[in-house]
Amino acid sequence: MQEEKEEEEVEEEEEDGVSYKMKRSRSTRDKDNYENHRHSREDYRDRNSERNRDRSRDRDRNRDRYYYDDRSNKKDFSYKRHHDFDESNKEIQSHDRHKLKKTRDHEKENRKKTEESKITNKEMENKKETNVSDAAIERQNRTVELLTSRTGGAYIPPAKLRLMQAEITDKSGAAYQRIAWEALKKSIHGYINKVNVSNIGLITRELLKENIVRGRGLLARSIIQAQAASPTFTSVYAALTAIINSKFPNIGELILKRLIIQFKRGFRRNDKPLCISSGTFIAHLVNQRVAHEIVALEILTLLVETPTDDSVEVAIAFLKECGMKLTEVSRKGIEAIFEMLRNILHEGQLDKRVQYMIEVMFQVRKDGFKDHEAVAEELDLVEEENQFTHLITLDEATDSQDILNVFKFDGEYINNEDKYKQLSKEILGSDISDSENEEEDDEEESSDEDSSTAATEGKEGVIVDNTETNLTALRRTIYLTIHSSLDFEECAHKLMKMQLKPGQETELCHMFLDCCAEMRTYEKFFGLLAGRFCAINKIYVTPFEQIFQDSYHTIHRLDTNKLRNVSKFFAHLLFTDSISWEVLSCIKLTEEDTTSSNRIFIKILFQELSEYMGLSKLNQRVKDITLQHAFEGLFPRDDPKNTRFAINFFTSIGLGGLTDDLREHLKSHPKPIIIPTLEHKSESASHSSPDSSSSSSSITSSSSSSSSSDSDDSDESSDEKLKKEKKKLNKERKKKKMIKENKKKYKKKEKSKKVKKLK
Repeated sequence: MQEEKEEEEVEEEEEDGVSYKMKRSRSTRDKDNYENHRHSREDYRDRNSERNRDRSRDRDRNRDRYYYDDRSNKKDFSYKRHHDFDESNKEIQSHDRHKLKKTRDHEKENRKKTEESKITNKEMENKKETNVSDAAIERQNRTVELLTSRTGGAYIPPAKLRLMQAEITDKSGAAYQRIAWEALKKSIHGYINKVNVSNIGLITRELLKENIVRGRGLLARSIIQAQAASPTFTSVYAALTAIINSKFPNIGELILKRLIIQFKRGFRRNDKPLCISSGTFIAHLVNQRVAHEIVALEILTLLVETPTDDSVEVAIAFLKECGMKLTEVSRKGIEAIFEMLRNILHEGQLDKRVQYMIEVMFQVRKDGFKDHEAVAEELDLVEEENQFTHLITLDEATDSQDILNVFKFDGEYINNEDKYKQLSKEILGSDISDSENEEEDDEEESSDEDSSTAATEGKEGVIVDNTETNLTALRRTIYLTIHSSLDFEECAHKLMKMQLKPGQETELCHMFLDCCAEMRTYEKFFGLLAGRFCAINKIYVTPFEQIFQDSYHTIHRLDTNKLRNVSKFFAHLLFTDSISWEVLSCIKLTEEDTTSSNRIFIKILFQELSEYMGLSKLNQRVKDITLQHAFEGLFPRDDPKNTRFAINFFTSIGLGGLTDDLREHLKSHPKPIIIPTLEHKSESASHSSPDSSSSSSSITSSSSSSSSSDSDDSDESSDEKLKKEKKKLNKERKKKKMIKENKKKYKKKEKSKKVKKLK
């Protein structure tokens, strides 16, 4: 086979208009030929470059040939060159001078033009200002025409309304007042739509910042419209009305009048939904003590006097809402209404559905209106002393004052606004101080409440976190820090880095105790951690002392495992003197004042203290003169019965050595002796009460001395006394011997223990 060859013509170089071409074969056979061609091409290039070099050298040699003078061959070529250069410089300088003249003339012309343009600009600006002022006047006139109309014109967006208000300079003018009226209307309507159980306090404060005296008609209309649109929130709107009525009674009266007029209008037109909505609102106002109960009784009698299906249905709906309040305030009136309903039920002229409703109403009354509470706890926001109750009958409510819903020009607008601002500041300031005082009382009563939330509730404009999310987050971080630490020192270091807010120290102390109580057995980690915090900062001492008292009084709520851990925790704090021993003053060790849980707590507490300190040191601490008032309840001396109970308790738990002083006290104050008498009554009394008091014995002795007439009987009684005294002395001696023997045995045991420890 013949191999195909591809040939290319490659144009290698062009020089002086001549192109050199060569053919290059791509076949494997002609490799040698290709190499030969390549070498020849390179040789050609070298020759060409040498030729060019020679040409350039010749050019350099003959460079100044044009300046050569035939007359003087010896003349230097450089002189001619410098002479030409000087002449050229002179020409350039003359040209530059001419150019400078032109630029100066041009600058003069420009100055004239700028002066002329300034004059024309001033004239134009003056014209523009006049045009702008004319346009602003026209715009203001348009806004006045737009806003002073009765209906208020078309809808104006809030941003445009603010721009219009900013454009108006005269704040006492009708246009500005109209715009302020529109803004007041929108803000009142917005706040009423936002109100609910959780934010009623904040909404009330925001409403009081607005001039609701000027816009009382708007406020009354928006509240009534909002209640009619959402009847489920009637209790919230009634609570809001009650708060406003306590500060501005004329607004509460206006709302009540309009509701009564609306109810009468619906009753005349047979409009059942209107009657139910307005009636329920009036019922809730009766519950909030804004309206008098006579209004409710008048409405009920009006509905029940001439009974129809609709009127009885409205009456039952009204009675469900305010029945609980009416039973508290006027029992006779509510009984008369129910008697009328019973008569209607017996007549049986109404629809079966309505008759069933009446029967259900009687059942609701029997249950005490438990499902229809008068005022919820969250909405009982006004005290009876501060509330103003309006007594308006159905016949008296005639004028609804609808003119208050429409804008009216005020000649003293600025003065009235300033007066209302001062009034609102006084009202809001008193509300804040009252809420702060209430919070302080709540903190004193219950220590379990969160101090951070109580502090923020009194501040204006601060969001109150009733869900306690911050508190739970704090507890979570403390819990994780405790359980992720190797020892108590590392844990204390991490917790100190947290930088707790003021008031959160008690929460930290509670978390220490809760984590300790959750353990299966007591761990010294928690006692050491609490002791370290008490040593670092004395702020933590008082919370732990308060927690000790609270936990002792509520120890019956804990199971035995938690009780043991808690008592050991506090024993460690007492041993290390992290908390004062005066906290023991809350303990009264008597049979009446203690439960089984309290006694177990005291037992474990003192057993742990004896293990930590030893019985001798513990006895010294108990006998300390400065702490005697703290141990009065633990070692009572007021009653022999309580003293014996304390002695028996400590001896039963193996700490009888702490009761030596109590035993001596009992010896020095023996039991009173009852002298037997001849009378049958005194004998029966002595048998029935062997442990009678000294007063009864004195009475019996006096009666026996008065009744005893023979000398032989008195001699016999004296002999019996001597015998009893001898018996008592013998018993006391035996007891002393027993006590001494017990002490000796106890000392021997301690010595043996010490020897074992040394070994």
